[in-house]
Amino acid sequence: MRSVSRTVGEYLLSLSDDRRAVIEEVRQVILANLPEGYEEAMNWGMITYQVPLEIEPNTYNGQPLMYAALASQKHHLALYLTAVYCDDSAAAAFKEAYRATGKKLDMGKSCVRFTRLEDLPLGLIGATIGATSVDSFIAVDERRRGVRE
Repeated sequence: MRSVSRTVGEYLLSLSDDRRAVIEEVRQVILANLPEGYEEAMNWGMITYQVPLEIEPNTYNGQPLMYAALASQKHHLALYLTAVYCDDSAAAAFKEAYRATGKKLDMGKSCVRFTRLEDLPLGLIGATIGATSVDSFIAVDERRRGVRE
């Protein structure tokens, strides 16, 4: 379910009441922990937290670097954590910390799938969001793409 909403407000209003409540709660955790320099926007049909092109214009696709995203999909809600995806040690640490909370992790490479707010360890989500500065994320992305050694 890719949204055509142009603003976060439009996107939120397009959701059912129950999904909106969960997305808004997770969004508040993200915003409370988001390091300085990232921006919230609508991109790729999701609420994204990204590095503005004014900060990093040299991206692989000419689009802002997506740090994280939040979306309502057909069968679940999704939290995309690109910094976890880009760094194997960060991914392993995240998965271990998630499991230590006792909650079941349903995750692809960067996508944490959930259906209820209770499925997410919000403290871990906040810590993960707050863990990577814009400069560090740009450096990780450039190393992953082989831009700098």
